[in-house]
Amino acid sequence: MGLLLTAHWTAALAQPPKKVGTCSASVIVRIGTRFSDKLVKPKGDGMDEGTTVDLKNGVYGVSYEYVPEIGRSRVGDKVLTCLVSVPKGCPKGDDRGKTYTTTNLRTEGSWTLSDSQHMCGGA
Repeated sequence: MGLLLTAHWTAALAQPPKKVGTCSASVIVRIGTRFSDKLVKPKGDGMDEGTTVDLKNGVYGVSYEYVPEIGRSRVGDKVLTCLVSVPKGCPKGDDRGKTYTTTNLRTEGSWTLSDSQHMCGGA
């Protein structure tokens, strides 16, 4: 059973989900802020560098705020990420603004983030 599960997990890592409502397995490869490769919890002084997370399957998430569920995650954690929305009416070739909900399978914490700081057609 373990070998079958490992084979399925490996196959699922290959691609990000493409259709709204579909999910794929992945692994966290980087956790940081919008400005650095190290996630820092804000000190309460109003300075918040936000949060970013990169998954092995190519999914990227970004927030202007600190996301505690990502703060409790580690590089190498297995996750399940689901595509929850895709913007409509975007200029040709601008595919920014997809939104994913990701669940860390170790911590059971979830977060929902867009793949870009700006929606398609934006800055």
